[in-house]
Order: sequence, then structure tokens, then C-alpha cells
Amino acid sequence: MKTEIEGVARGIMAIPKSRPVGRVSMIRAGAVHLSGLLQHARLGDRITLHRRGAPALDGEIVQITETDAIVLPETAPVGVAIGDRAALAQGASRLAPSTAWIGRIVDPSGRPLDGKPLMKGAVSQPLRATPPPAARRRGLGSRIDTGLAVTNTFLPIVTGQRVGLFAGSGVGKSRLLAHLARHMEADVVVVAMIGERGRELGQFVRDTLGPEGMARSVVVAATSDESALTRRRCAWAAMTVAEFFRDAGQNVLLLADSVTRFAEAHREIAVAAGEAPALRGYPPSTSHEIMTLCERAGPGQSDMGNITAVFSVLVAGSDMDEPVADILRGVLDGHLVLDREIAERGRYPAINLLRSVSRSLPEAASAAENVLLSEARHLLGAYEQSQLMIKAGLYVDGSDPVVDQAIRIWSDLDAFLARSDDTSVQASFDRLNLILRRARATSR
Repeated sequence: MKTEIEGVARGIMAIPKSRPVGRVSMIRAGAVHLSGLLQHARLGDRITLHRRGAPALDGEIVQITETDAIVLPETAPVGVAIGDRAALAQGASRLAPSTAWIGRIVDPSGRPLDGKPLMKGAVSQPLRATPPPAARRRGLGSRIDTGLAVTNTFLPIVTGQRVGLFAGSGVGKSRLLAHLARHMEADVVVVAMIGERGRELGQFVRDTLGPEGMARSVVVAATSDESALTRRRCAWAAMTVAEFFRDAGQNVLLLADSVTRFAEAHREIAVAAGEAPALRGYPPSTSHEIMTLCERAGPGQSDMGNITAVFSVLVAGSDMDEPVADILRGVLDGHLVLDREIAERGRYPAINLLRSVSRSLPEAASAAENVLLSEARHLLGAYEQSQLMIKAGLYVDGSDPVVDQAIRIWSDLDAFLARSDDTSVQASFDRLNLILRRARATSR
């Protein structure tokens, strides 16, 4: 009860006693120009437009000229007229998370979406915070048990690592993220659902994530019908929540779905602010925005916890060279590529091992484990190179000893990559070692 009263008191104290007010001077291409706010306005500040005879409309300052502050409204500025009053909501670009947010669904402004009251934390934090100083950050930590054989062995995820999950639509991306949220070792899980379909938010929380996953999770959501401002702010808000728990010394797992929608939202805002598209339709600032977001995750300083992050990327037609995918591959510590052909033949997770990589190797595994991984990758690579001949019946047994061994082991390795019930990393390696030992025995 005391905590609730303190939360209400903090909310009352946060209400500004006065707000600078300007007037609408021009409306053009969906953007609203305001006069009278130049001495107070800053980029990113929130604005409330008071329409005559209609509910107020929120927006954000995206450009400041010599005469006007230009605002992009949350929705189309229908009903806004010249001379309408516009109030500046200073400090609205901050968030005040608390431990009470665990198990809850919130929007990018920190308002509850599950119909229950939600108290703000004691200290507000900026949505666009700077990462810890690079020279003071710890290195990557120990390997994390994920409950998946493929990420326990071939593609390990270590504490503080930032991984990209590259996938087209309908190949099991959401299912894989939900598995990590339920089974991956972490103190707190923060899930960012950026531009997700409204129907799938409830389904993901209720069925895919389930009570087990929600018990240690904070879900920050902005559905696809929300404005570009809200969708972009969703990624920043989720990162701010993750930083709150990291600063408290906890190990946080951040699952962001998806960075592509974050980039698309930024594109809408940047173009409205006058920036010209350059990178296959994306403005030049897209690269900086993505890298700035990703750099906030990772290991903290000595007195902090860590943010281990998985950023999903929607790759249409498996095009790994499209701008968002290309940017992320260069800034992250590894990438998992989901393959539609693998998904269509029924293997989950549909990770294409030979196109995926974890930059935590070889340090994340022992010398003996690295030998096992190298041997298995070699055999899988040999099978893939000869796959067309094998399936067409053109390969003759005995033509190549390595391919012969790869054919004998392929079904066992493919089944191994589909395992999602391993109890530990060691159990996964023991199983892989057994498969390779059987293959060596049959090749003699």
C-alpha cells in the first residue's frame, strides 16, 4: 500500500506546473508548423495539439527551422486549424520503469495495456540514453543455456552478446523468440513488439509466451496501427526498461521484434522531417539509428549487469544484402539465419547452420568442443555441396569418403539441430559427440 501511495505521489509531482504554448502557423504534407515555441522547443519533445471541437492530438517535434517548430502528429492532423493552441510537454521523452513492471504489458510511454493500474518508478530515464563508456565495459561473459541444441553447441550465445535473428515471414521467428524467453537463462526478459499485428500481441503473450514466460518478462508493445512515432519509440522504451534492470545488477535478455519495423518507422519520420531517401529507400540516418540502438545492449560496467540481446530482422526473399540486414550484420556479435526451405520440410528451429555464425566462438567452447563443432560443420558442408547429386541419385557410394560419412550422419545431425529439450549445454555436447562417434565407427 505504501509503495502504491508513493507511486501516486510521484505521478502528481511529475505533472508540470506550467507548459509553454505556441500556435499552429502552417499545415503541410501531414506535418504541423508551430510558432512561438522556438525558445523552448527541442528535437524529440512531445507536443499536444488542441483541436477546436475535437479531442487533443499528440505529436513530436521532428524539425526546427529559423521560424517554426515542425511537429509530426501521432495520427493524421484532421481537424487541426491555423491558430490552434499547441502545448509543449517537456520531459515526456523519458520513462520511469520499476520492478513492478515484470509480468506486465506496457506501451512505449509506460502506460499499461493489460487493463491493470501501473505505478511509475522512482527515477525517470531518457528514452535515448547513451551506452556505457566503451573502455569501461566488461568483455562477453559465459555461455548461456538456451534449451536448444543448435544454440548450445554450434551457435552459442554468451552473456552480453548481441545476436541478429534473420528470417522471412512464417518461418518460425516468433516461436523461436518465445522459446528463448521461456528457457534462456536470465534474471529478467524484456520483449519489444514493434509494429506487431494487434491480434498477435494477445496470442503471443497468452499462448506463445505463456504464464511461464510472462512471470519474468516485461512486454513493450506498439501495434502496426500505431503511428511511426510510437513504433520507433517502442524499441527505445524496451531498451530503457532493459537498462533499468541492467543498472540494478541483473542479467537481462532483450528480444526485439523487429528492427526492420523500427527502421521503417524511422524512415517515415525522417522523410517527413525533410531527409531524402538514399539507401534503397532508407534515409542515411537509418544506419546511425540502428547502430545507436544496438550499442546500448551488451555488457555493462563492473558494477552493472548485462543486456544479452536478440534483434530480429525481416528479410524478404532471404535477401541478406538489403540495407537493414546488412547494417545489423556489421554491428552484431553473430547472426542466426532461418531458412524457408528448412521450415517447409518441418524442421524447427529452421536455422541454416552453414549461413549462421556466432562470434563468441572459439572462446565460448573448450578445445575438445571446438574439435567436435569443426568436424560436424565439415561433414554438413560436404553434404550440402553434393546435395543435388545425392538427391538426384547421381552420387556413387565410395566416390568420396567424406561425402560417404556425411550421408550416413546427415539425418542424425539434422535431427540434433531440431532438439529443443536439452537439459544443459553439456548434455547437448554429449549428444553431438555420440553422433560423431557412431559415424566414425560405421566408416571403418
